Amino acid sequence: MNYTRLGSSDLTVSEIALGTMTFGEQNSAADAAQQLDYAVSRGVNFIDVAEMYPVPPRAETQGLTEEYVGRWLKRQSRDKLILASKITGPSRGFGWIRGGPRITPQQIKAAIDTSLQRLQTDYLDLYQIHWPDRNVPMFGQSAYDISAERDTTPIVEQLGAFADLIQAGKIRHVGLSNETPWGVSAFVRAADDAGLPRVASIQNAYNLLNRVFEFGLSETCHREHVGLLAYSPLAFGALTGKYLDGTGSGRLTLFPGFGQRYSKPNVPEAVAAYAALAKQHKLHPAMLALAFVRSRWFVTSTIIGATSMAQLQQNLDSVEVKLSTEVLEQIQAIHLRYPNPAP
Repeated sequence: MNYTRLGSSDLTVSEIALGTMTFGEQNSAADAAQQLDYAVSRGVNFIDVAEMYPVPPRAETQGLTEEYVGRWLKRQSRDKLILASKITGPSRGFGWIRGGPRITPQQIKAAIDTSLQRLQTDYLDLYQIHWPDRNVPMFGQSAYDISAERDTTPIVEQLGAFADLIQAGKIRHVGLSNETPWGVSAFVRAADDAGLPRVASIQNAYNLLNRVFEFGLSETCHREHVGLLAYSPLAFGALTGKYLDGTGSGRLTLFPGFGQRYSKPNVPEAVAAYAALAKQHKLHPAMLALAFVRSRWFVTSTIIGATSMAQLQQNLDSVEVKLSTEVLEQIQAIHLRYPNPAP
């Protein structure tokens, strides 16, 4: 396992991070502890959670992921782990979270206290905005819709609230998620102008079916020293190839409509092409997909998730796979044929 500094922070994170959004829905507390123990034994030091998890989000289960991780965490050496969570963004419902989540100073301070309580820790190493307070295209949307504009908390006020949390010792660093090039630039500019904390990271989807990070965001994050935490590297399991024959089971079949970005035109064709390429080179499709994400110069850590120990072991084994120049060129050829079918 390799380790890399996250953006301009003092955090050194493993090249693979353990995502936890199945904990409390598809995985029990015992499953969660087993996964966490195994991941750490393989060198993973970075664990990513969120206050709205598990997914799909429901009032009945909200917060269970943090609770499960908290039960496990109290048995660990806290200073050896990098723990990240997220505050829920607005406008997608979730009225059971503070009557409707927003990224306001008041809600930021309330959210961190409940997350810390569930996680049974005094601080988070990284606290992320799950998605922007302002109107942006996300989760399968590809076009900015000006008619969807809404009131939003000024970025400098958001950063000011996070600065208070850093001063209080509740968080160490601030991160973004599901952000745009404009958003990253605006957060960095506001921090520099007002003497507030710079964002250390961005957590965005990135995989063989969705490489939009390469346009705009890769340059922005490189120049502003913001590290990418790549989520959904297997495209909700689509890139394992298990759905190709119509018999596969997973989040895309268990929760219809939840993975809408992976039901778009050219997704099956692209997945089939990548699966055939993997077979040609005697690789499992998941190994090809994960090794590709890990190979990108702008990826600091790849966030994996699993519902079984077999999946977790395979995902972690992918750190041993290094793709040749030939394979990378063949991947690029497929990408040119099916460019970003699932943005």
